[in-house]
Amino acid sequence: MGNNTSSAKKLTLMSLILMIFTSVFGFANMPRSYYLMGYGAIPWYILSALVFFIPYAFMMAEYGSSFKNESGGMYSWMEKSVGPKYAFIGTFMWYASYIIWMVNVSSGIWIPFSNAIFGADITQSWSLFGLSSTQTIGILGALWIVFVTVVASKGVEKITKVTSIGGTFVALLNIVLLVGALAVVIFNGGELAQPVNNFADAFLTSPNPAYQSPLMVLSFVTFAIFAFGGLEVLGGLVDQTENAEKTFPKGLAISAIVISIGYAIGIFACGMFTNWADILSDKSVHMGNVAYVLMQNLGYQLGHAMGTTDAVAMQMGAWTARFVGLSMFLAFMGAFFTLTYSPLKTLISGSPKEIWPGKFAEMKNGMPVNAMKVQAIIVIVIILVVAFGGKGAADFFNILVLMTNVAMTIPYLFLSSAFPAFKKKQLNGEVDKAFVAYKKQGAATLAAWIIGIMVGFANLFSIVQPAIDGKFFDTIMMILGPTLFGLIAFLLYSRYEKNHLSKNSTKKAS
Repeated sequence: MGNNTSSAKKLTLMSLILMIFTSVFGFANMPRSYYLMGYGAIPWYILSALVFFIPYAFMMAEYGSSFKNESGGMYSWMEKSVGPKYAFIGTFMWYASYIIWMVNVSSGIWIPFSNAIFGADITQSWSLFGLSSTQTIGILGALWIVFVTVVASKGVEKITKVTSIGGTFVALLNIVLLVGALAVVIFNGGELAQPVNNFADAFLTSPNPAYQSPLMVLSFVTFAIFAFGGLEVLGGLVDQTENAEKTFPKGLAISAIVISIGYAIGIFACGMFTNWADILSDKSVHMGNVAYVLMQNLGYQLGHAMGTTDAVAMQMGAWTARFVGLSMFLAFMGAFFTLTYSPLKTLISGSPKEIWPGKFAEMKNGMPVNAMKVQAIIVIVIILVVAFGGKGAADFFNILVLMTNVAMTIPYLFLSSAFPAFKKKQLNGEVDKAFVAYKKQGAATLAAWIIGIMVGFANLFSIVQPAIDGKFFDTIMMILGPTLFGLIAFLLYSRYEKNHLSKNSTKKAS
């Protein structure tokens, strides 16, 4: 978001709500949540909205309004609240979450590609040079990283314009899901594919055999929190909002309700046309392809409910899958070209240039080309380690999704943990009070603790559960990424302190 608020038109309540909705709401979260928990996902989404989304969104609003003239984004927020070392490690961990995202999407992007071309996910039958499908997808993912890095380093304006069409297609997917689900139920005389026999069985338990233990159910909170991701962008909207003091909190509250209800309705809609045991219990279904399997089933069930032949119903399913595949492929492609350089550029621009070794931070054509090359190597190494780790396709994608969820929720801990220090400075008059949601120090500290405990325990459950089930590789991969990147950030800043800050202080002293 730009800061030219004087020349830009102010956001009204409705436009603010739409902005928040498009930044946060994600289509794929609904099929994945239904796959993991069935209707039982709905209460956890509502809880996450109340305990995480609303208090965290108000924190981001306070940060953004107080530091609206700072170009460093979250780095500036944490630096001015806690200190530069904390800010650098926190921002580096935020950047690291996009490294894990790239690992996930570079491998997962072949599933929508397969659906767009063939009308189904046939990636599990792909093989290059006699390699397994998992290893083949890993190789394709590595090649994709090379391609994107080369193209992005030369400028991506034209590509991002073309791929922005994917955003429109994905928005249409939500309409297709809801209208299609309603049509199936109407044609079937009001009968739900996943029946609701009683409230407790339907909404408090999961049909997924893997999500029966209390620990696994609690680990699902990570998915619910991840579904509300993207809140960091909200901080920049406060000063662009009309009558912000009243409009912004109202917009956040309404958005939280709309997004929570939207997710709840979407998850319930999945059960309107998909019986969990009949469709999702198949071993070929996993978190990487469940959205396409489910939407293919929507087309098939709609045709079946309308009384078409089985062959026609299957064709309807295949074309629905093609539409979903094309939409998601374009959306992923557009996001990939942007996220290949944007978070990296933010990290380098926000931090002191002396932190980075050699020509790492050097810019060419406005792009951190050298850094992008190093980034590509790191992403490729992680992809190949996971792909050649001896896992089947389902386990492979499950690990990638879990790694992404854990990595992308860690920055929330840094930002929420810094908030009490920020609030103390704000109340003391050291920081601008442009927008205040938490009027007392105690309320700010309590909110930070609640968010920290919720995100921390959700991640802990996600990390520990695979080890309890004997899947130590899964646990190691989820720990390894954030730990390794945290250590790299600490070492880089320690080197900067030793080689630059200490020398400057010595010169001043002399």
